[in-house]
Amino acid sequence: MKKVTKDILISNSKKISTALIISSSLLSGSAIAHSNNINISSDNCNIALQHTVRIQPNTIEIQTPNNQVMRIEQNGNLYINNKIVALNQQDQDSIEDYADNLREQLPQVATIALEGVKIAGVAITEVSNVFGLNNIDSMTELMDELSVEIHNQFYQDGTFVMSQQEFDSIENTFNESFENKMEEAMQSAVMDSIGSLLMALGSEMIGAGGDMNEFENRMQRMGEQIEEKVETQAKNLEQKAHTFCSSMKQLAKQEDQIQEFLPELKAYDLFAVNH
Repeated sequence: MKKVTKDILISNSKKISTALIISSSLLSGSAIAHSNNINISSDNCNIALQHTVRIQPNTIEIQTPNNQVMRIEQNGNLYINNKIVALNQQDQDSIEDYADNLREQLPQVATIALEGVKIAGVAITEVSNVFGLNNIDSMTELMDELSVEIHNQFYQDGTFVMSQQEFDSIENTFNESFENKMEEAMQSAVMDSIGSLLMALGSEMIGAGGDMNEFENRMQRMGEQIEEKVETQAKNLEQKAHTFCSSMKQLAKQEDQIQEFLPELKAYDLFAVNH
């Protein structure tokens, strides 16, 4: 029985950490670093973020790798390396609309990342409820630390920042080290709750009529129910990631349209659609 208990709990601890990694990989649409840009990639999305973008309450800046800066102010004024670009009213309206869309859409990537962490929290709660785990503080603290880390990577001194560095940092966050920490925290919670855990398992054994095969089947069904709850939310998160990707493609098209009448902005092309 001890072996069954250990195997079941270790299996579910791995499901928690794996669910977090899988769902949160969508935080950047499966962010994959490629040379000098970010690739936001999935089965239906392949967008490269080529520069660093900074969104402040009154301005948006796009900075190239060689430190050239395009700035859009709230009133629609456009600057390249601190020199104003002359615009007619129609051009200025187009620039304002582009800036508004950047301001509305880009922060969604941070929201997706943080929702991925919440999904892991759901899994932790479900496992602790099912198996009567009393001490899950180390796991919840790990989730809290992760949420703060993600938030601080995207929001820096009141500025939303989206760049290669932020994506690399978050990708490194969801690595094998984090999965190992989650598994260790789960096993620690198991050891701290061994009394209530054995009582819960004993109750399940009685419910199975003492039949070990039936007991294992009951435990398997419980694990599947937990996994189903996590997967339902992960699918919703995946849909948000696809929506985010679609909005990036629309922004890429908008950039192309603007560059038809402002060709000097091609050097600040934030998005590139890879075919």
